[in-house]
Amino acid sequence: MRIAVTGSIATDHLMTFPGRFADQLVADQLHTVSLSFLVDNLDVRRGGVAANICFGMGLLGTRPILVGAAGSDFDEYRAWLDRHGVDTSGVRISEVLHTARFVCTTDADHNQIGSFYTGAMSEARLIELKAVADRVGGLDLVSIGADDPEGMLRHTEECRTRGIPFAADFSQQIARMDGDEIRILLDGATYLFSNEYEKGLIESKTGWTDEEILGKVGHRVTTLGAQGVRIERAGEEPIEVGCPEENVKADPTGVGDAFRAGFLSGLAWGVGLERAAQVGCMLATLVIETVGTQEYTLHRTHFMDRFTKAYGHEAAAEVHTHLA
Repeated sequence: MRIAVTGSIATDHLMTFPGRFADQLVADQLHTVSLSFLVDNLDVRRGGVAANICFGMGLLGTRPILVGAAGSDFDEYRAWLDRHGVDTSGVRISEVLHTARFVCTTDADHNQIGSFYTGAMSEARLIELKAVADRVGGLDLVSIGADDPEGMLRHTEECRTRGIPFAADFSQQIARMDGDEIRILLDGATYLFSNEYEKGLIESKTGWTDEEILGKVGHRVTTLGAQGVRIERAGEEPIEVGCPEENVKADPTGVGDAFRAGFLSGLAWGVGLERAAQVGCMLATLVIETVGTQEYTLHRTHFMDRFTKAYGHEAAAEVHTHLA
């Protein structure tokens, strides 16, 4: 099963300021703020929702196709993804813009000042999925993640026109999209991904009830944080899967992306929805135990031992035959 994942490709530049931002602000001079902070360290991390999802799928051996836009500074990041089993041939390289970048400084009180540079991500709207499909011999599913909004709309319409099943996964872009755009993005989706808060926001913005949305998508996949995930289909009982026990909660960033990576890998293997969700929850647990979205490792024996403990021998036996 060939799965393409569209969405953002970015790097995070994270810095730590040992003092307090509040101590540097003068109340009656806020209209002319000009400050520079001497930071202690710089942590550069690979990120972007599509790249995060593809990284996880690559570790599971399902050879995902990354579709997005990056800058000429993408070479090192591309090599990293290639080495971890990701097909990066679908990445458009901008001739004039850098790869999207998030720059953030955190102070001693955990307050943050950050900026997000869209950069090459704005060129995602220029990517033609047919060219990607022709290059890899066809696509069985396209997961359309948070990206340039026009690019998301274009990919969705192209999937409908060409009859390619797609998953709607607009996450962070829900805040800036109106109801009409969200209705276009989810109508006819084989899978609709969101967390519980986003689920309510989708219903509020579209004006559609939960039942109406279930009538417009094949499966509604809602992540529930520490409670796991719920999968709903019109006219059927929901499937609920819990999370494995975590050893430590180091960093929640990228946990949702890891779940999608595991779930999509399960679909690629051809296992059932419950098994796919279990793989997603197991991978998400590995990510929450690690600082960074692509800093975790996947050791087959360790993964299967924890998977067996969480979901039992029957589930483990089915997954074990597919895990690369």
